[in-house]
Order: sequence, then C-alpha cells, then structure tokens
Amino acid sequence: MPTDSQFILESIRQGSVALSDDEFAIDRLVKYFGNGRIRWHIEFRGHRIEFTTGQLKKQPTFRRKILEQAGVLPPQRTGADYRRWALDLRKSAFELPWRDRPVDAGFAISGLVSLGGDRWTVDYQGKVIKFTTTKLRRQTSFRKRMLLKAKVLPPQMDPTAYRKWMDWLIQNATKAAPQAGDALMSERSWLDDLPELAGWQDEGGPIS
Repeated sequence: MPTDSQFILESIRQGSVALSDDEFAIDRLVKYFGNGRIRWHIEFRGHRIEFTTGQLKKQPTFRRKILEQAGVLPPQRTGADYRRWALDLRKSAFELPWRDRPVDAGFAISGLVSLGGDRWTVDYQGKVIKFTTTKLRRQTSFRKRMLLKAKVLPPQMDPTAYRKWMDWLIQNATKAAPQAGDALMSERSWLDDLPELAGWQDEGGPIS
C-alpha cells in the first residue's frame, strides 16, 4: 500500500484538484469525547470525515483522507505552519459527547428527482423520501425529514455551504418519467378537442 505522500503525488499526476488557501475552508470540526477516546469529524462541502488526533497532526494523512473522501486536495503548508493551523483548528472545535454522535458518517444521497412543480424525491440507499422545495431549502426541515423517513441525520452544514450544496442538487436533478396518470390526462385533453376537430359545433349536431 502506498504511503500517504506517494498516494498524493500519484493523485496529482492523475489530475486531482489541489485547492489554494483561499479555496480550502472547513465548515466545522466536531470533537467527540467518551468511551476513553477522542474522535474528530471534519465537515467539508457536505462530507463528514472522521480523524483520530494523530491523523489530524500528520499533514500527509490529513490531505490524503480529504482527497479520498471529498475529492479535492487541501493546500500544502510548511511543517510549522501546518502544526499551528491544526492546533488552532482543534482549539475551535465544537465538543460533543459521543452518545450524541449523528448517524450520518459518510452521508451521501444517490440523487434528487424532480416530480414537477415544487415536488421532489431524495434517493438515499434505496429509500425514496418526498420533499417540497421549501423543505429542501430549509436545512432543519431537510435533516428532520431524513432522520424521520430514512433514520439518518445529515451533517449540520454552514448555512451558506448548505444553500450552495442544495442549489447544485436542484440544478443537477433528474426529471421523473411521465406517470400513467399524466399520460391519461394528456389523452383526455386530446379527446376533449375531438368534437371540434371532427367538425362538430359547440352546440347542436354536425355542421351541414
């Protein structure tokens, strides 16, 4: 198995996107404590990535895990600069007991489908959950409904990051195929026009 540095170098050769300092911004770091150990979860662009304290301290390991799970490569920092950055990051973490850990590690939806109007369905691990546009755009409503219907709690995202993520999902949503009822309605509409198309007046019999 390649080392973290070897994996990163090979990924760069293959065209992996490396972010600049300005582009790489973590939404939140959560520190979970309990059961005799500490776990860290980085929330980044809708991904939740778990680290140990040792993994956070090692820049190559940190960059590799972000690359593997989020598809982008954090910027390369000097050793001392990275240590200060990682220390400041840990100091700013939200602390939660482990029993409150969300059930959303690795949360990712399979797709968003537009049913027309303001109706949508979210596909999550084979489950189809219905939403309105309003509920999709409100992060609290989205998280509550996913927890109720799919038994999974999506990560809490920065409001701006959530809006960008949801805008992207909506823009790239697939459209549902016409249902049998829709086809029937179209057929009925066509049948309603038959008398006129056949030369019948609105009132009375055929045109003489």
